[in-house]
Amino acid sequence: MNFEHFYTADPDFPNRYISPKKLFSYLQTNLKDYIQEIGTSYLDQPIYKLSIGTGIINVLAWSQMHGNESNATHAMLDLLKSLENAHDVKEDLFSKISLDFIFMLNPDGSEKWTRLNASEIDLNRDFHNEASKEIKFLKNMAASKKYDYALNLHEQRTIFTTDGIHPATLSFLAPSENVERTITENRKKCMAVIAHVYTHLKELIPNQIGRYSDEFYPTSTGDNFIKSGMPTILFEGGHFIDDYSRKETRKYYTVALYYALKAISELNSDTKGWEIYPEIPENLETHYDIIYRNVKLNTEHECILDIAVQYREIYEEGKDDISFIPFVMEAGEVKRKGWLEIDCTGKRYISESKYPKLDAEVNFKIED
Repeated sequence: MNFEHFYTADPDFPNRYISPKKLFSYLQTNLKDYIQEIGTSYLDQPIYKLSIGTGIINVLAWSQMHGNESNATHAMLDLLKSLENAHDVKEDLFSKISLDFIFMLNPDGSEKWTRLNASEIDLNRDFHNEASKEIKFLKNMAASKKYDYALNLHEQRTIFTTDGIHPATLSFLAPSENVERTITENRKKCMAVIAHVYTHLKELIPNQIGRYSDEFYPTSTGDNFIKSGMPTILFEGGHFIDDYSRKETRKYYTVALYYALKAISELNSDTKGWEIYPEIPENLETHYDIIYRNVKLNTEHECILDIAVQYREIYEEGKDDISFIPFVMEAGEVKRKGWLEIDCTGKRYISESKYPKLDAEVNFKIED
């Protein structure tokens, strides 16, 4: 069975940006029998948990810990929508697992499309300090019952590939429990689930599934949860060629979420197949969004160089979706590749400044 055939995007959320208020209204209207408010954010916006399933295997998951990473919220909404067309699949899955899914853990950051919360704290680095309200709710939830697995759902930048050519559309990680990166039983449980997901997805998007670095981060959520004994799997949604709106990523994120839950329901803490995990290629940092090659600057002496550009995602209040603003990241002999490469040989560089300014919005044009 290929779950991609059941995939249906929730039409109520067509854009990359999800308005918290729109999400809250949707949950209250469509999923009121499944949701519970578990707390409020720094700016007093509600944080909702959805609970579904009657199985004995308990799973905790959360989305938008970083406000500018909406794919996991989309994926959960799309999974529920897709399962409406697959009643038997839904019944089988949720008869084996009980899922608690925290929607939009960081609604303040989600509203502004920022990584941090409203008090400028990275929730994923606040595990020990507990300076944020939001991380306390997550930790309290994790302590409220014996969870067999956790899914820590994120997104990654467009800079990553699996092999220097193909984008890392989805990457996964069984986090380390210590600086030595010991392969523990809990890590093997995570690796087994990831291996099952990888086996399915590599047929759908070959060469686009990666493995995130397993360096131990002593303040991060996933590393500390697995260190405390709860197997925790990291998801990272990434780039798909010509898809900055991440609609294709969103689809495969949803498919991956289903296969992860299915593997959890079947493995039930077994580690069968974990040996496949190291076969997944580790993420490489190889790309920029755009590279202008062989740019001849308007200088007194001949100066020909490359200019690397990366989009920054900006949300402006009142708009339906985010905007992509190009910023200069590097100028000179750029070794990385670009998802778009433009050969500027014989073309004119038009700018008020002689040199491109690093870490500044693009202020030049290239004309024939």
